[in-house]
This record gives sequence, C-alpha cells and structure tokens, in this order.
Amino acid sequence: MAPFFNLRLFGKAGGDACGPVLLGLLILAFCSCSAAAQAKFDVLHYDISIEPDIQSKSVKGSVTIRFVANVDHLDSVEFNCGSLTIDSVTQNKTVRQFSVKDSRVTITLPALKNRQTTEVEISYHGPPKYGFSFFPNESQAYSVFSTSQWTVCVDAPEDKASLTLKLITPAKLTAIGNGRLASQHAIGNDKNESVWEQRAPIPTYVFGFAIGPYRRLIEKKNGIEFQYLVTDFSEDETRRIFRDTPDMLAFYEERAGVKYADKTYAQVLATGNVAQEMSSFTAIHQTYGHAVLKDEQDEWLGAHEFAHQWWGNMVTCRDWNHFWLNEGIASFMAAAYLEHRFGRAAYMKEIDSYRESYEKIRAAGKDKSLVFPNWDHPSREDRSLVYDKGAYVMHLLRDEMGERAFWNGLRNFTRKYWGKSVVTADFEAVMQEASEKSLKEFFGKWVYLK
Repeated sequence: MAPFFNLRLFGKAGGDACGPVLLGLLILAFCSCSAAAQAKFDVLHYDISIEPDIQSKSVKGSVTIRFVANVDHLDSVEFNCGSLTIDSVTQNKTVRQFSVKDSRVTITLPALKNRQTTEVEISYHGPPKYGFSFFPNESQAYSVFSTSQWTVCVDAPEDKASLTLKLITPAKLTAIGNGRLASQHAIGNDKNESVWEQRAPIPTYVFGFAIGPYRRLIEKKNGIEFQYLVTDFSEDETRRIFRDTPDMLAFYEERAGVKYADKTYAQVLATGNVAQEMSSFTAIHQTYGHAVLKDEQDEWLGAHEFAHQWWGNMVTCRDWNHFWLNEGIASFMAAAYLEHRFGRAAYMKEIDSYRESYEKIRAAGKDKSLVFPNWDHPSREDRSLVYDKGAYVMHLLRDEMGERAFWNGLRNFTRKYWGKSVVTADFEAVMQEASEKSLKEFFGKWVYLK
C-alpha cells in the first residue's frame, strides 16, 4: 500500500512521499465518503479520459460513470471529487444540475428504478492537492492512492468497478496504466493517446498511472509479461533488481491458491519517495533499486507491494476499519516470501522488526484492536499497528494453527473472497474452519484486544 500509511516503509524504504500533514488529509478524504449515500447505487464501470500537465501540475479530463440503482426513486447520486473543478455533467447527452460541497459532487437525476442502470459523464479540471505527484524537472508524474484527486469516483474500497483509462501524454514520454494496453497512437501536437482496459472489478484506490522518460525492459515467463520501467539503471542492473519478480508471482499464486488476475505486471522505479501498488503495476522509489543492488535480500518492499495484487486489490477490506486485512497480510506475506527465497533467518528478521515495533506501542499504552472502531483520525501508532501488529499477529496465528492448517486457511480465505470485500469476521471464520483447535481466545487477545 501507499507509504502514507506504512511507518515501517518510512524508515526502511525512504520515507513518506507527502509528509504527516498531507497524510492526515489523505485519510480524512477517504473517510469522508458517504457510505449511506453510496449504498444507494453501485458503480459498474469507469471510462476515464485524462491529460495531465506535468509543468503546471494539473489535470483535465472527463469520466463516464456507469452505475446501477440499489433503491427505488433514486433521484441523486454523490461522488468524491477532491479539489477538482467540475465543468459539466450530462446524462444521455442531457445537461444535469450538480452541486459541489466538502470534496463531493452531488448530481440531480430523473428518478431511477431499483436495478436500473445509467451513465453520467463528468468533465473536470484542476490541480490535485495530494494523491498525485508531479516532477517537472524529471518529466515524471504518477498517481498515489487518492484517485478522487485526479478523477471523479467513489472512494469507498468496497465499491469495485472495471475501468477503461485513456491517457493523453507527450509523445516523448512512456506511460503505464491499469490492466491491458488496448491501443496506442499519435494524435498530433506531439502527443500520444494510450488506452488501458481493466476488466476485473477493482477498488478505485488502485486505479492509476505513471508517466516519465522510462526505458522499458520486458520478459515473459509462465504466460505473464513482466515489465520493468527505469530511468537511471542499465539493462543488467534492471534485471538484477527485478530478478525475483517472477518467483514472487509463483510463490504468491501457490500460497493464495489463485492465479494472478492480469496478463502483465509492471514495476516502475520512479523519482520521489513513492511506494504504491496499483492494479497490475507498482511504482517504487529509485532508492529501492540501489538497495537491492547493494543487498539482494533487501527486496521486502517489492515483495510487499506485489502481495497486494492478491491481498488488497482482489481481496479487499470492506472499509478502512478492517485495513489490517490489506496491510497486515501483505506485510506478513512479504516476510514469508523472503523465507521462501532466503531462508528462515530472513523471515525472522522481518518478524522481529514487526514485533519490536508493536511492543514499543504496547509499552507506551497505545495498543488497540486491529478492527478500528473509528479510522477518521488515525495516529502514527495506529497506522503502525495496521502494518506491524497485523503482520506479527499473522505470524503468531501461523504458530498457533500449524503450517498445514494455516496455509490451507489462508488459501481458502483468498479463494472464497477473490474479487470481493471482506471484514475481519470473514477471515476469522475461514481460519477457524481450517484450524484443528478453537481460535476464539487467540482472536480475542490479539485481534480484538478483548
């Protein structure tokens, strides 16, 4: 997940890309989504056309949102829009009235019947306040988690949708987006138009793209095309940095019991301090590459972000109160991969770091349930609990259940909820079913803090 939440990444992988103040804003933006309003409809598909301007640090674009009503007489819908300026809204080529308040746009519609499907097209422009990083001197730009800062959408993680993403970029730059590259061609004025299609429904926070003067190295293994996008590394260095990526995929597929959801997986070494998974690709800061070249075992970050392609992107926490199901599991699986690749000592090194982080928080009297009753204003310790305590609890659960039962349980959980949204009770029930002993006391003590 984005480095904004992961304090361990701050120290180990180069730091927070936006700082503590913007971190708080990002969390508040996601928590501000009206769950009650969104439950009245379900988004099915986003068709986004966007042109970022790297020099002015702004975007302009349009999005067509297809959704289905979940209630009778639905006469308005509400979407997150960050600080974007909404230029117009139409439905069936008819102009619709709208209002903007508290980073949300409310659109008035003719009343829809329950299960009726329609589309609205929204044009917009503006400079994202956060959630999108521009680097004019390096001609780079990329999205970071807060999708509603660069397009209109529903921020709630449980409302998954498919995506068509059209990017208009300078012809001299390379772009990467979600899913399959469907087309790419010149459109004049020294610009390119690239279209990506993401057919599997995914949460909007993993919508995204990156643009820059990247050189692309491609290798194909086991039916998957791996792409490595870099600026400052040679071909030999790039291959060394990412040499374990195909092995990570094989390991996660085996442990998850589910094949990787896409046909390509790209890793971008970008400027800045980014560490963000997106559907079918990851953007990571360049210092990660230097770290791996120095020490081949220093690939926790790459393993963590790749793990999200299973735990986070496809099996997604229903809301941020259960965020540890994304981050704790991904952090644990990164350690498990290092165990697979480099041995038990590498695994225990990571587990010990999780444990030490958690014990400091507990000693300070700031321990909490992993199911946060209120994620509106998470503290620094709260965010660390989600990652480090979450991963440590997964390790303890592994010891409690034993190897066979634990891995069978995780595999059953991933299969059962593939493409769906989950809460902690779902995870607990599946693991209990796989266990030969009661886990009630374990979950009460370590997860719920009862």
